[in-house]
Amino acid sequence: MKLLRFLFIIQLLLPTTYIWAQSGVIKGRVYNQINNEAIPFANIAIANTTLGTTADINGNYRLEKLKPGNYNLVCSSLGYKTQFLYEIRLSPSKPSLINIALQKEIKELNEIVVSAPAFNKTEESPLSMRTINTTEIYRSPGGNRDISKVIQVLPGVASTLSFRNDIIVRGGSPNENRFYLDGIEVANINHFATQGASGGPVGMINVNFIRELDFYAGAFPASKGNALSSILDFKQRKGNDEKLAGSLMLGSSDLGLSLEGPIGKNSTFIFSVRRSYLQILFKALKLPFLPTYNDAQFKHNIKLDSKNELTFIGLGALDDFKLNTSANNGLKDADQIERNTYILGNLPVNNQWNYTLGAKWLHYSRNSYQSFIVSRNHLNNEAIKYRNNIEEDDLLLLNYKSQEIENKIKIESTKRKNGWKWNIGSSVDFVEYTNSTFNKKEQNGQVVTIDFDSELNFRKFGLFTQISRKVLDDRLSISFGLRTDFSDYSKELFNPLDQLSPRLSASYALSPKFNINFNTGRYFQLPAYTVMGYRDNNNNLVNKNNKITYIESNHLVSGIDYNPTQYSKISVEGFYKTYKNYPFLLADSVSLANLGGDFGVIGNEAAKSISKGRSYGLEILLQQKLSSSIYGIVSYTWVRSEFKDKNGIYIPSSWDNKHILNLTAGKKFNNNWEFGLKFRLLGPAPYTPYNVELSAQKVIWDVAQSGQLDWNQLNKKRNPTAHTMDIRLDKKWYFNKWSINAYLDIQNIYNFKAKTQPYLNVEKDAAGVPIEDPNNPLAYKIKEIENDSGTILPSIGLMIEF
Repeated sequence: MKLLRFLFIIQLLLPTTYIWAQSGVIKGRVYNQINNEAIPFANIAIANTTLGTTADINGNYRLEKLKPGNYNLVCSSLGYKTQFLYEIRLSPSKPSLINIALQKEIKELNEIVVSAPAFNKTEESPLSMRTINTTEIYRSPGGNRDISKVIQVLPGVASTLSFRNDIIVRGGSPNENRFYLDGIEVANINHFATQGASGGPVGMINVNFIRELDFYAGAFPASKGNALSSILDFKQRKGNDEKLAGSLMLGSSDLGLSLEGPIGKNSTFIFSVRRSYLQILFKALKLPFLPTYNDAQFKHNIKLDSKNELTFIGLGALDDFKLNTSANNGLKDADQIERNTYILGNLPVNNQWNYTLGAKWLHYSRNSYQSFIVSRNHLNNEAIKYRNNIEEDDLLLLNYKSQEIENKIKIESTKRKNGWKWNIGSSVDFVEYTNSTFNKKEQNGQVVTIDFDSELNFRKFGLFTQISRKVLDDRLSISFGLRTDFSDYSKELFNPLDQLSPRLSASYALSPKFNINFNTGRYFQLPAYTVMGYRDNNNNLVNKNNKITYIESNHLVSGIDYNPTQYSKISVEGFYKTYKNYPFLLADSVSLANLGGDFGVIGNEAAKSISKGRSYGLEILLQQKLSSSIYGIVSYTWVRSEFKDKNGIYIPSSWDNKHILNLTAGKKFNNNWEFGLKFRLLGPAPYTPYNVELSAQKVIWDVAQSGQLDWNQLNKKRNPTAHTMDIRLDKKWYFNKWSINAYLDIQNIYNFKAKTQPYLNVEKDAAGVPIEDPNNPLAYKIKEIENDSGTILPSIGLMIEF
């Protein structure tokens, strides 16, 4: 109730100046999508109103004297397909810059009909693609403005019970996803990332920068490679071109500042920095670890002339993860003391930083446009662990240092002429990977010491083309793509014919509102650099000698979609995916496809490309976009994910949730109040039980400090079905030149406790010394610690735009 009163107190304190804010501006330029030429006299209207305007001879338009809030725009022009833009955020602090790209209409029109596709769909990806705009990200209950959490409501997307940002799509591993920012590949979008996978607890990307996100769960265009499960394509907006503006974000765990404005006549920038204070809260709560994260992001856009444009982007993070060795001081709760002691005993100290820098030159020709991209990704990951956290050389258990560096060049051209669309391009990546590992660990029932230094330098190449066409009076859309990826890492990866990946999409409109869709494709992904760069103690490049190769996945997807209204959609999709050549970890006899949903590093061990798997399922989506005051999404996924074990038998993978149900709904009220809720249900996820007898051995426990999994019982047990509900209440105040958005967000409002695999620990005496098993002098006494995941988590926040 204290948190709820917070919003009402601000409401009482700020009533007088609220009436000032009665004027906002939406402006921009209407242009030909393919050659950037202005479309003069295009009509731009506010949907479901009489408000509108007409672009001038240069395609520029301006809508003024609008009340701040959210608006839907409709843009139309004779000879072009009508464009619908959902939920444009309008603030009094700055104009909303909305440039509108229209596509040429091929068929001849007998009459002018103002209509628009209800939801985004492309020729290359007529299904398995969803577009999310920035407003939907802002208001997502429990999302905390974190994009990885927001997409978890979409069909086919699962999450882990540890409430990390792992993206698990259609039964695939978290390492099967790829990310793009304005067409520039970004290696990582999360703080404290798991090296070799893609997840982490907190997102890096600033939502203030995002115009929209295209999320592909399949039907990948040929221009984007090295993905097996999903592609997230972020499109950033341009900075304010009239004046300096900004926003200040105060959340429950961090503080952020964003600035934007013009730099000269034809240049704009946006820039943000953020720092967490979560470590202060964790220390006050006597938690055993103290995470600190920092990030920065920028975009600089330069319009050279009407046919040439330059964009520079940057995204970086600095993460520090320390142990709170004084967490138990003053504690009286025995259970919390035991849990803290266990976590302190096995968590390493971790430091990580990463960045992406990129430049994109966009050139428009008569019937085509070309892009030239250069970029650099760099990840530095370090972890160290001492037994009992005593920093002495003979007690060192783990000392890990690794860097991944990618310098990329990509050239691409897209042309439209006479109804045909043709995309062609190539890329080359220069890769540098270093790894210094010292690790004492259990392996095959023995304590082993892994000690090596590795350095790799190799190149990756990509060639791609895709051609699309609409026929039968534009009712049938067909697209065929072809791609190949190869590398000079080894002769097994160098033949481009071995990674030839065709794909075919088709969509047929039975009526203006009803479509049937189809896609099939073959996709390849390079194994993680941790796999490729692993060496043994004799400095042999083990997995290169094991002839590691590309992972292959074949997709088959079909479905229907129906749009009852301009704002609603119903879709059903079925999918079937097969995998082969997945890295199979030799020491534990487990496929790498089962790993990646936890902290640390995966793949840093001997492997062979022999693992096979499959996933299949059905997805149902019902979506209502905001038209007046109500919005919502209901999605259900039935999914099975299986990989072969060491005996060649299909067993459930770690991502075999079976059932995933999501419900998100919201309503806007008068005086700029908004309420939303999200309910999420995850079916029983499999897990591997511990080998208790092995874990109890003194020589094993003294090194591992945690239970060792029994890989002979891979994924034999399941957690119970888990569910949770989040709610969010927003209130906005608009003033003359600035605004406030205050929110109350409560995650897991009914405090559901998800039962997950318990911790395995040794019993200790009053001095903290492990107790010997009276029946086995070579072992300790073992006990389990309950591991319930989830607690009610209220948070408040303020965003001030100026």
